[in-house]
Amino acid sequence: MKVADLMKTELALVNEDVSVAEAIVSLADARVHGVPVVNRRGRLVGVLSSSDILQTAAEGEGERRFAELQVRDIMTTPPQTVGPNEYVKKAAEQMLELDVHRLFVEDDGELVGVIAQSDIVRAIATGRL
Repeated sequence: MKVADLMKTELALVNEDVSVAEAIVSLADARVHGVPVVNRRGRLVGVLSSSDILQTAAEGEGERRFAELQVRDIMTTPPQTVGPNEYVKKAAEQMLELDVHRLFVEDDGELVGVIAQSDIVRAIATGRL
C-alpha cells in the first residue's frame, strides 16, 4: 500500500507569520496535534505541534506571550516529508527513525497531504494493511 492510499488531503495550514495564539485556535478547531507551517508563497517550512506549544509554555514564555510570538519562533524545522508513491511500511519506518508522529506528503515540492501514525494503526486495525 502506498502513502497516497492512506494520507489525508484536507489540511489545516498556518502561516509562519501568524501569532502562536491564532495558531493554537487553528489546531483546536481542526482537532489535530500538529499542522504544517507555510511561508507567504505557500511552501512548507515547518510544523507546529502541541509539543512545541507545551514546550514554550513550560519555558515560561506561554500564555501572555502567545499573542506576541509568531509561529516561526517556536515551530519545528525542517518538516519531515515523504512522497505519495512511497510505501506505507517505509513511511512508518521513517516516523519511528525520526521519532515523529506524522509526515507531510509532498509531490514535486507541493504539499498534498499528511500521513500520521494513527492513520497507519487504523489501517492495520481495520484490515486495510
